[in-house]
Amino acid sequence: MDHLEPEQESEDKAGVMTKAELVDEVARVVQLTKKQAETIVNIVFDSIVDSLRSGQKIELRGFGSFRLRSRKSRTGRNPKTGEKVEVPSKKIPYFKPGKELKELINQVLEVAAGSDNAAPPDSGGSA
Repeated sequence: MDHLEPEQESEDKAGVMTKAELVDEVARVVQLTKKQAETIVNIVFDSIVDSLRSGQKIELRGFGSFRLRSRKSRTGRNPKTGEKVEVPSKKIPYFKPGKELKELINQVLEVAAGSDNAAPPDSGGSA
């Protein structure tokens, strides 16, 4: 993707923030080197994973919480052969957004929806 123009590259990735982009943003906002920002981001992610592995719930007030959900064992089917397969029980990580995060996202969506519905100031009436 190095050959793409910056505009084209951002259009192709619309709606996705990668870990590298998160590191770049942390480095820019906090004025750290990319290496320092990457270390911080990795520590945060590793801490979340380690806490979940040990069975802890992570609560980030105003943002949300990470939890584990248990899935019971079940009988599934191999989609290619139709053969029955035993699927073992397992733990699944789950993120539940906090109230403030939901409100912030919905405020942004309401503002964006409002600007989409507004007629351009120079529309001059009917088309």
